[in-house]
Amino acid sequence: MEKIVPEEIERYAAEHSAAESELFRDLAQTTQRETAAPQMQVGHLEGAFLRMLIRMSKAKMVLEIGTFTGYSSLAMAEGLPEDGRLITCDINPDTTAVAKRFWAQSPHGAKIELRLGPAADTIAGLNETFDFVFIDADKENYHVYWDACLPKVRQGGIIAADNVLWSGRVLNPKEASDKAIAAFNAKVAADTRVEAVMTTVRDGVTLAYKL
Repeated sequence: MEKIVPEEIERYAAEHSAAESELFRDLAQTTQRETAAPQMQVGHLEGAFLRMLIRMSKAKMVLEIGTFTGYSSLAMAEGLPEDGRLITCDINPDTTAVAKRFWAQSPHGAKIELRLGPAADTIAGLNETFDFVFIDADKENYHVYWDACLPKVRQGGIIAADNVLWSGRVLNPKEASDKAIAAFNAKVAADTRVEAVMTTVRDGVTLAYKL
């Protein structure tokens, strides 16, 4: 992932935000050592941003599409109340094994439920109503996840989608993933069921409020 925000600005923002705990630092370092694409992890600032969103929205039921090594899952779980619940979907048993190791070290890990398998199939089988959804998985299927998740979000609930700026490649999309994200962004902007705002947090995060 190419940097959109200058590194020194990113560092300054991190220094003036809630500090990253030792557990999250260890998780980030382990992800660097043990995975082939550590840039897929949301990182300190976006993790803190997600935690804050969960707290501010008073969410109790959260759905995450794309677990990776579990940084975002645990960050959001920390923002949930004691009776909160987070369901996270992924297809990779190796990276999610890292996630489970670190969830087990936190009292908030008990709020997280991992569902291994294609996310579209998992979503179709869910009967819960969600307060908050975080989409951060394969970009070509963002539109599929959007259409599957939105009916399961309560009125006043939020969908957050990561990587919507796609390292700036949305401005001149060439590859399949570039075109998929650009099409997804247009779809969300035109969806009258939500009020959406695209932010420049990290690689771009769209927040959509269900009307």
